[in-house]
Amino acid sequence: QVQLVESGGGLVQTGGSLRLSCAASGSSLSFNAMGWYRQAPGKQRELVAVISSGGSTLYGDSVKDRFTISRDNAKNTVYLQMNSLKAEDTAVYYCNAGFMTDGRYYGRDYWGQGTQVTVSS
Repeated sequence: QVQLVESGGGLVQTGGSLRLSCAASGSSLSFNAMGWYRQAPGKQRELVAVISSGGSTLYGDSVKDRFTISRDNAKNTVYLQMNSLKAEDTAVYYCNAGFMTDGRYYGRDYWGQGTQVTVSS
């Protein structure tokens, strides 16, 4: 079993920055990548960014060049640095664990509790 615990999030003005963290515990054999999805009211959950244990990354088109994902393998923790935030980044952000192979990410059914990010204009 894998547990994901998120921290960070909150309220920020347009153009501001926030950092999210997600710490994983449990069987590290169950995944080789971690990352973030987000879901805004009335919208589908979408991929934000993921990173493999080897450092390979994938980003959603809407956050490229503004968000940076990184990880500390020793702590089994990933970080999402969000800069130049926009109102449309407002959503609940969920941590996820899965597998990355051949440049594609396959999320498993391991989710954090979600953390709210609100960007005020």
